[in-house]
Amino acid sequence: MLTKRIVPCLDIKDGRTVKGVNFVNLRDAGDPVELAAIYSEQGADELVFLDITATGDGRKTTAELVEKVAEKVNIPFTVGGGIKSVEDVYTLLHRGADKISINSWAVKEPKVLDELAAQFGSQCVVLAVDAKQIDGNWKVHLVGGKVPTEIDLFDWVREAESRGAGEILFTSMDHDGSKAGFANEALAKMSDMVNIPIIASGGAGSIQDFADTFVHGKADAALAASVFHFKEIEIPTLKQELKSQGIAMRI
Repeated sequence: MLTKRIVPCLDIKDGRTVKGVNFVNLRDAGDPVELAAIYSEQGADELVFLDITATGDGRKTTAELVEKVAEKVNIPFTVGGGIKSVEDVYTLLHRGADKISINSWAVKEPKVLDELAAQFGSQCVVLAVDAKQIDGNWKVHLVGGKVPTEIDLFDWVREAESRGAGEILFTSMDHDGSKAGFANEALAKMSDMVNIPIIASGGAGSIQDFADTFVHGKADAALAASVFHFKEIEIPTLKQELKSQGIAMRI
């Protein structure tokens, strides 16, 4: 049985870790370099770093900060935000990222998924998808959730897999920061449609929420931010509890 992964997320704005609710009302959550070191030591399986205002600001991800974080961790490290060229990808991988996460760029130019998979390998290419329900249908949103599209979540995920994306990071904007659990129905549907790993994001509020997304949402990994940043859930305790429920964990 494949082990499930616990993935802390560092949402970065102006060099600081921040966290909001439904993608707005951001508050400071600490120094990203310090947090990264703590999560690596606590047994997190991977780490995600998202420069959440880079695309909206029309700038690149802060490569210097990526390098500082990479120096502090010994676990797989995914970086996203503001990536708009192959050169950007080279830069971030050179600075210490193991994978890159793209969202808006891929939606605007889907062929980049083919190109990146060919150049760097699918294992390096994570498609981030921010979506919310509109009239009962999941629609993809861009630029940190600010720009809605008519693109159907499930159609897009299927296409991304066919083009070479190696993993899907799905954030439910409706659940983000709510601490009311993950979007397990959508996750399970997605899991049944594709053969690549899916990271659940948006809604973690309790240990049971993690268990539910692994069992009912069929997620391969669960990403969370505020419950870790503000010490509401400690990663070692979470993993031990999940293991006790029969969920495969790397302890």
